[in-house]
Amino acid sequence: MSTKNALKFLFVAAIVVLFVNATLKEKDPLGKRIYNVIHIEVKDGVNGKKGATDELEFKDGRLFSTFLFDKFEYKWLKYKVNKDSTYIDETETEISYFEVECSYTDDKDQTFIMKCVIDNFDIDGEIKITKNDKLKKMFVFNGKEKYSKPKKEKRR
Repeated sequence: MSTKNALKFLFVAAIVVLFVNATLKEKDPLGKRIYNVIHIEVKDGVNGKKGATDELEFKDGRLFSTFLFDKFEYKWLKYKVNKDSTYIDETETEISYFEVECSYTDDKDQTFIMKCVIDNFDIDGEIKITKNDKLKKMFVFNGKEKYSKPKKEKRR
């Protein structure tokens, strides 16, 4: 009888732990946001003339960029929100402000570092790709959050 009670206790304890973990899990402040950006390569401190358009997608603590995937084969990259705050602008509107950092080292020993600032709907940042601590490529980017139409309610 005591083995049966112990199994019941362990089962209930596991359910409680899973429930608490799911409810207390930290929410991703950038979750499901997509930004239309333009990447410009920087060579010798001078911005290039042409820019490449891209979509940066933030989802579940990870970042995806079509540009980075096509050019460097980087898939979903983990990012860290270093600063998450809000402020009131001169029109008395509450504005969200984030500072985000992402780094990754691939099989070729190249290190990808991205830092960006998201100020309400605007995004600005830079990408550095280094190998053996020497800068190989550098890009700057900026853009705006992609507008998505609000879902319409179904009429019954």
